[in-house]
Amino acid sequence: MESESENWGKTMKAEVEDTYAEAFEGLYCRVIVTAENHEILREAAEDSTATPSIVVGRIEGGIEEWLNSANTPDGRKGAVLQFWSGIDKKKPIGESIGRFEAELSIRIRQDILVKPFTALFDASLHSIGTLDMMDRVGHCGDGFEWEENRHGRDVIIVPLMVPDFVIERRLGYSKGIMGANFWYFCKTKKSVIIAGRKALEAINTVNGVVTPFGICSAGSKPETNFPSIGPTTNHPYCPSLRETLNDGSSVPQGVAFIPEIVVNGVSLDAVKEALRRGIEATRDVQGVHLISAGNYGGKLGKEKIWLRELL
Repeated sequence: MESESENWGKTMKAEVEDTYAEAFEGLYCRVIVTAENHEILREAAEDSTATPSIVVGRIEGGIEEWLNSANTPDGRKGAVLQFWSGIDKKKPIGESIGRFEAELSIRIRQDILVKPFTALFDASLHSIGTLDMMDRVGHCGDGFEWEENRHGRDVIIVPLMVPDFVIERRLGYSKGIMGANFWYFCKTKKSVIIAGRKALEAINTVNGVVTPFGICSAGSKPETNFPSIGPTTNHPYCPSLRETLNDGSSVPQGVAFIPEIVVNGVSLDAVKEALRRGIEATRDVQGVHLISAGNYGGKLGKEKIWLRELL
């Protein structure tokens, strides 16, 4: 006969804690990458968005949607990508935009331009400005690059040994919401993976959002003993430290894993809907004990998304 704890996930939904996810405003570019075939397209899309780097002052990205040839500027297979950067509130906005442009160009040059027969086009929504791709990407042609109008867009042609890379000269940027999240407290390794996959699939049905970390094992906190390396582990929620911390541990008995899902999106409404669908998708999975979220008393961002209000 099964015990009550063994039967938990079969008889009721996981509890949602009465708390909030803290999120903040960021800059993002929304673009379309295209390629000759799906294999190269997937490599370009995944490589360029694979490393979530906001916590160390770089940029992060995600794949919003895969496109068929009828929905791309050049009639090839494509994907909608989002690239994100934080805003330093202590400095003029122009400095954050300049850093974003520099970091974005690195991702484009190292992960997309180098893939054979790729192209990159603007897909901005309600842009508040544009980034000129000539200085940091176009000039990869060493002065031999040129401009054309293709597919009704002003593009730069960068001559390469496998000719040629095409990029729209100006990419729009906008402001959106970053860092929204939820945690799902798990009893088993299996529930970590099953619930996480279900959450990501549900979130992916919402237009305008990305999940830069996928299933994330490393929730962090603003305070750190090692400032030179940036945010460090959120130690009260590390199951392996429960005995070490004693009363300082926030890990419930029976919980062995606390994964995090992070959502960035083009609007607060889109982010809230993504969180709602993600949370609902995890609650019925056996082994998921509790749903909560990361918040830091306003130290991270001004947006407070209360979890129970989403359901």
